Amino acid sequence: MALLGPIIKTALHIHDSITSGSNHVELQREALKSLLKKAKKTSFGLYYGFEDVLKEGDLEQAFAEAVPFFDYHKMDEQWWSRTKEGKPNISWPGTPRFLARSSGTTGKKPKIIPVSDEMISAIKAAGTRQVSALTNFDLPAGIFESEVLALGSSTDLTEENGFVIGEISGISASQIPEFLESFYRPGKKISSIDDWDERVQKIAEEAKNWDIGMLSGIPSWLELMLKNVMHYNNVDSIHDIWPNLCVYTSGGVAFEPYRSSFEKLFSKPVQIVDTYLASEGFIACQQRPETDAMQLITDGGIYFEFVPFQEEYVKQDGSIVANSPVVTMADVEPDVDYVLIISTVSGAWRYSTGDTIKFINVEKAEIKITGRTKFFLNVIGSQLSVLKMETALLELQSNFDTIIKEFTVSAKKIDGDFYHVWYLATETNTTEKQLAEVLDKLLQEANKNYKVARSKALKGVLVNKVHPEIFTKWNNHNNKKGGQVKTEKVMDEEKFKKWEDFATNF
Repeated sequence: MALLGPIIKTALHIHDSITSGSNHVELQREALKSLLKKAKKTSFGLYYGFEDVLKEGDLEQAFAEAVPFFDYHKMDEQWWSRTKEGKPNISWPGTPRFLARSSGTTGKKPKIIPVSDEMISAIKAAGTRQVSALTNFDLPAGIFESEVLALGSSTDLTEENGFVIGEISGISASQIPEFLESFYRPGKKISSIDDWDERVQKIAEEAKNWDIGMLSGIPSWLELMLKNVMHYNNVDSIHDIWPNLCVYTSGGVAFEPYRSSFEKLFSKPVQIVDTYLASEGFIACQQRPETDAMQLITDGGIYFEFVPFQEEYVKQDGSIVANSPVVTMADVEPDVDYVLIISTVSGAWRYSTGDTIKFINVEKAEIKITGRTKFFLNVIGSQLSVLKMETALLELQSNFDTIIKEFTVSAKKIDGDFYHVWYLATETNTTEKQLAEVLDKLLQEANKNYKVARSKALKGVLVNKVHPEIFTKWNNHNNKKGGQVKTEKVMDEEKFKKWEDFATNF
């Protein structure tokens, strides 16, 4: 019988009740004030006059007028490059111990982002917030004293020029407090194995010795891991090994396309909880079962701003046009696409994450990720977001009673005409022509800009069916296995050509 579980659950519920009912507008104002005070003596703070900004009555407006927008490349070239040279007090006080490597979905080189001790603390606090919120779900008390298996990047971090470098999930896992290590699986020894296949094999071998109640990781890699564990232990369900498993915290991609295939691995209900952890910080997590939207962590060392996602405010490369209008938590509206802008305790300032979001519940600061600034399919005015694509594909799955786990798409000129060329990871017997016709119809019904484009410059839709394994092989080919990234949903012309060559030769 679980004895500690009820006690832990009660304590976490008290913690959640204290933190979840806060005034998010006021918390954001305090977050901005704290950031400016701490960084006012840095090179960045002196250059942009943080002292003067702090004297203004309308702090948010003064900050927006004083500091321009940054993306990774601009922030790195002008400021973080000096931090990486070992110079202190550049965009944040002191010198960070860690650098987060993110191969991401933009650019050809990995992003290397400073991670301060304050950010490590903020991520830990956000993780506690996430676990506390689980008390809002109908879960057995025993779950709170079972073990947690987190499948992220390797915790075998590298040292270079005085910095410790790794992906943010690996950095976070390496900083787990000692008193929590007894609950954490696969443990630091296995997590430090760099080779993903070897790491999964060790997990499969040890799995029967663990009492896993919670899982965490990107759906595609976690599903592969679970299948390996089941195959090694010769069982039909993961619950045959971990009977107390009842929570999965997902992140990195939308979970819905994976739901059907995941449910085949379970013989008991598993609660899915969404999270939004980026290399730049822990941004949001789902707080309640009534919605799958995630609540922005408004007191977690990050100040949020929002630029309306409109064509005149976003350049072709996804960066923000200077002097574009920006709104704060006090003025956001529901169901409007915004480009997410953050300022953080790691010295990112008015920094575009490249993600677009919309508010589902303004009062509770609950959001959904709708896409990427660079990865809206808008070559010929279709303004087609990843969220619209994923929603259409879910309907497509339902129409044809099939599973489509992954996809990628690009606008391609064929014989002088533009087409949207799709690759769908599916084993359905439905023809590619049938899939294309229904997908096209669903998108026209969901997006008026797409419908207009289809009546003008966009000639048609082409669908290619590929085996789901090809996406795994593609990620492995690009050294993204087990990391915090995924196959691009929308590819540019150069990347798409490489993808088609790879898919053809698979």
